[in-house]
Amino acid sequence: MWQPQVEALSAHFRVICFDTRGHGGSPVPDGPYSIAELAGDVLRLMDDLGVRRAHYAGLSLGGMIGQWLAVHAPERIDRLALLATSPRMAPAQNWLDRAKLVRAEGTSAVADGVVDRWFTPAFAAEHPEQVQTRRDRVAATAAEGYASVAEAIAEWDIVADLPRVVAPTLVIAGADDPATPPEGHGSTIAEQIPGARLAVLDRAAHLLSWEQAERVNTLLVEHFTAGDRHAAGMRVRRSVLGDTHVDRAEERKTPFTEPFQDLITRYAWGEIWTRPGLDRRTRSCMVLTALTAHGHWDELGMHVRAARRNGLSADEIGEVFLQAAIYCGVPAANKAFAIAQGILAEEA
Repeated sequence: MWQPQVEALSAHFRVICFDTRGHGGSPVPDGPYSIAELAGDVLRLMDDLGVRRAHYAGLSLGGMIGQWLAVHAPERIDRLALLATSPRMAPAQNWLDRAKLVRAEGTSAVADGVVDRWFTPAFAAEHPEQVQTRRDRVAATAAEGYASVAEAIAEWDIVADLPRVVAPTLVIAGADDPATPPEGHGSTIAEQIPGARLAVLDRAAHLLSWEQAERVNTLLVEHFTAGDRHAAGMRVRRSVLGDTHVDRAEERKTPFTEPFQDLITRYAWGEIWTRPGLDRRTRSCMVLTALTAHGHWDELGMHVRAARRNGLSADEIGEVFLQAAIYCGVPAANKAFAIAQGILAEEA
């Protein structure tokens, strides 16, 4: 479910994905279940992994679990993201009927109807294999697990408690979601949680983490890194430039230069380099070109090393400078080649 997000989030955080009880690889205890019990499973998992406090992202049922955690265990949740979810899924009888059907005929009886709500018709037509894979996974879910979760959703209503949420909250809804449309679901959450932000994505149904993966990635990274841009920027800065360089810069920092170091850490590294829209290889190519164009030779050497750390080969760096020779000028590219050659020789 979260496969399109793992790489983007792992660039900044330790990412833990889990299967809810009764689903995937998790055990299937006899029902009935409650959302409180499912949230308790998450808290025990956090304890087992030594996680005292975490950002939490949940979609649909996962978003219901996230709401419960934010209300009842606020000390464990730092920042909260709720996707395609609801604080109340009335009428309850619909869920009880679904549970009864699944227990009688298995999850294959509901798989087509469930997955039809996950994607817009246009996405389904363009990516039939993805739709089929999701349909097969629903059909393979244990009947008792699915039915017991449906019964938990039938009892779900946390609207009155949402004003107690203190975690900074991002709500993401799909404009074309027939299961939890923005009106009355995401909008209610955003209205009830103090300071919550609502983002409604066009061309997105219920499983918007797949259908609008890039947009979701950007929103999640922005939201989860907003709490401490300096810390997020420092993580990326060390990853790209290396601990030796950053430690040296930190050692040379003085009260006079500290505001500048904070500026570049927060905004260059914490705002721009943390965005998931471009991979780091591409960003390195762009930085090498820009530095060559403007003749920032001291910075260029540092970023040649960074480009190597980001996975560019010596030949690829050479291609960047050949491109720069045409668009930035031959003398500038000549200087860039000379600097890069010295650094690459040191590495060799």
